[in-house]
Amino acid sequence: MPTLQLHQLRVAAVAKTICDYLKTTVDEKSVILACLFHDMGNIIKSDLPRFPEFLEPQGMDYWQKVKNEYIEKYGPQEHVATEMIAQEIGLPESAFTLLSKIGFSNLGSTDTEGAIENKICSYADMRVGPYGVLSIEERLAEARKRYEGRRHTVVTDLFEPLSNALRNIERELFKNLDIKPEDITDEKIKKTMEELKALTF
Repeated sequence: MPTLQLHQLRVAAVAKTICDYLKTTVDEKSVILACLFHDMGNIIKSDLPRFPEFLEPQGMDYWQKVKNEYIEKYGPQEHVATEMIAQEIGLPESAFTLLSKIGFSNLGSTDTEGAIENKICSYADMRVGPYGVLSIEERLAEARKRYEGRRHTVVTDLFEPLSNALRNIERELFKNLDIKPEDITDEKIKKTMEELKALTF
C-alpha cells in the first residue's frame, strides 16, 4: 500500500539521519535496508476502514482483495509475512536480522542486549506515526489509543515497561549524536526521503 511504502521510507530516512550524525561507525547499509522493508507484510494487520484516505485511489474492495491474497500466501501473522517477503526478495542476512527484531514488543530486549544498529532501527520505527514524524511520547500516545480498544497485551501488561525501554534507547542513542530528538522532523528528513527513493545497492 502507498501508505506503508511512505511509512517505510520515513523510517529509513529517520534512521539514515541518525547514522549521519552518529559519532560511532555503524552498518548503515543494513540499517537502511531493514527500515525500507520492515513492514512489507503489514497489510495483513491493517484495519482498512480506519484510514479510508489511505485506500485511494483504488478503494476498499481493491485493498481488501490484496490483503486476502497476502493472508492466503503468507498466513495471518504480519511479522512472518514480512520475513518471508524479505527472504523472497533476497534481503542480505545482516539486514534481515535487523528487520526481524523491529517492533514495539521487542523493545525490551533491544534496549538491554541489542546492537546499536538494532536500536537505530527500532527507534526510527517508533518515531514515525501514520501521518509523519512524531516525538516518542506522541507516538506512544498514538499507539496506546490505536490498540487500547483491542485489549492488546502490549497495551494492557507491557506498555509501560516497553515505553521505558524506548526512552532508554533514545537517551543512549542521543548521547552519541550531534543533534537532539526534536531536530528530527518531517522537514528534516524530506531531502533524505527523496535520496532514498533513488537509492540502489
